[in-house]
Amino acid sequence: MDIVGFLKSQFICHLLICYIFIVSGLIINFIQLFTLILWPINKQLFRRINCRLAYCISSQMVMLLEWWSGTDCTLYTDPENYPKYGKENAIVILNHNFEIDFLCGWNFCERFGVLGSSKVLAKKELSYMPIIGWMWYFLEIVFCKRKWEEDRKTVVQKLLNLRDYPENFWFLIHCEGTRFTEQKHQISMQVAEAKGLPKLKYHLLPRTKGFAVTVQCLRNVVSAVYDSTLNFRNNENPTLLGVLNGKKYHADLYVRQDVPEDEQECSTWLHKLYQEKDAFQEEYYRTGTYPAIPTVPPRRPWTLLNWLFWALLLLYPLFKLLINMINSGSSLTLASFAFVIVIASVGVRWMIGVTEINKGSTYGNNDNKQKHK
Repeated sequence: MDIVGFLKSQFICHLLICYIFIVSGLIINFIQLFTLILWPINKQLFRRINCRLAYCISSQMVMLLEWWSGTDCTLYTDPENYPKYGKENAIVILNHNFEIDFLCGWNFCERFGVLGSSKVLAKKELSYMPIIGWMWYFLEIVFCKRKWEEDRKTVVQKLLNLRDYPENFWFLIHCEGTRFTEQKHQISMQVAEAKGLPKLKYHLLPRTKGFAVTVQCLRNVVSAVYDSTLNFRNNENPTLLGVLNGKKYHADLYVRQDVPEDEQECSTWLHKLYQEKDAFQEEYYRTGTYPAIPTVPPRRPWTLLNWLFWALLLLYPLFKLLINMINSGSSLTLASFAFVIVIASVGVRWMIGVTEINKGSTYGNNDNKQKHK
């Protein structure tokens, strides 16, 4: 292992990266709180400012993938559609098979300049999570409880509020509702059999109600639906811990553009789409490629420059404090510092654990609630 690779794998480096992310994130959340005074005065200015503040947070995660890990991203798409990416509002359908698929979705947004304004349909619990959850609140992210009877009115209202959004945005949606596991897949296919729907090998049955409402509410402002299928070469199963350790992966993302012609037929259209996604997945496993022309979108420097700014701003006072504590010679001070390090270590491991598949949501596991929407 070279010296750079060795340093990337060291826990002290991980701790410093997390320190920068957490402290800068809380500072930005605090600034976002004060932007609320702009909402009744100039809503569009509030939105533009929060897009840029949100970018300061989410771009740090993308920096880890692009610059720290050095992961390559190859895009397979129609050359005629490529120039439109980032220049129009779109709904982006993502598969949910990997621990870092959300990060690759953000990377896709970053390469085309819409990371700061990107939207998601997220579970309500995430809105209470400091940094990312609070950042999403100010971005007007659509949160749901995964109980459609309770969610419908709130989701519709939140989506309608995005119709006059001043920035180009991509609305990222995992139509499967939860990350793929073998247990969830077995239950999902039991539901497919009970409903007379074609079974899928590599995806869960899509939940259609949320997607249909999203299309219906955003139809006047969204130009297209981008169906994206993500895979990693050499059958790799990347993890956030691997990215943090500086391990390099190679992601292949297949993107095709379409628009459901009839809002009433969204359900049928989406089921057909997932059958096609299954076929593309089968083809990728067999050949290692997608049926489109590969291209590598240029990597932009802003994620790295943003991270370097926060690193320079926050590491100096940290090192100064550490030196003062060591010079004090106080056993109590040093013990307190060691305790903080232990707590920080637990916190870092918890943050990584949130993304792990085997510790993911149990949504979709309960066969007593097999109502696919």
